[in-house]
Amino acid sequence: MTTDAHPLGRRERNKQEKLERITAAAAELFAEHGIDDVTTQQIAERADVGTGTLFLYAKTKGELLLLVQNAHYAIALAKGIDASAAVTGTLDAVMALLRPIIECNRVQVDNGRTYLREMVFGATDDAHRAEALGIVADTETAVAAILRRDQGTGEDRAATLARIVSAIMFLTMSAGPHVGSTVDEIAQDVRMQVAALLGS
Repeated sequence: MTTDAHPLGRRERNKQEKLERITAAAAELFAEHGIDDVTTQQIAERADVGTGTLFLYAKTKGELLLLVQNAHYAIALAKGIDASAAVTGTLDAVMALLRPIIECNRVQVDNGRTYLREMVFGATDDAHRAEALGIVADTETAVAAILRRDQGTGEDRAATLARIVSAIMFLTMSAGPHVGSTVDEIAQDVRMQVAALLGS
């Protein structure tokens, strides 16, 4: 019997374990204090690694936040895709998809807003930013699939509308006036904008 999976060597296992410790430490500290009140030294100490080692995995706190939030965002997207599959109306299905993402972004408001900023303006060569943009693309693909349920919506139009829906959600979540808004308030604002876009 053959298998394509090769066990990781000691060096690869050590790297993976350090990455997991760094990610867990950053996630805990960012959740407890917010990104602005956490230093890379604190993260390194909690992860039990040197700061030099930390910078091998992420060069800035922004990159560390991308690393942490990408995992949460991917889970939220999967949850939204599952929820939207059981909903028939187009607008309701789109909102069922987006709601877990909005909830994820609002767990710690400053972190959520910084994550969006890093996603848009972060270093172009950062692998964590590229992963975040990939998750955004997956979100748009999922929205487009919902829009294509309507037989009158072709593939190109669905893709274009999905990009606009994505922009509506991200801009609404990051807008200054929404800093103190609840998940329900943001979701309602997004819903009204998407309804206007779709003519619902």
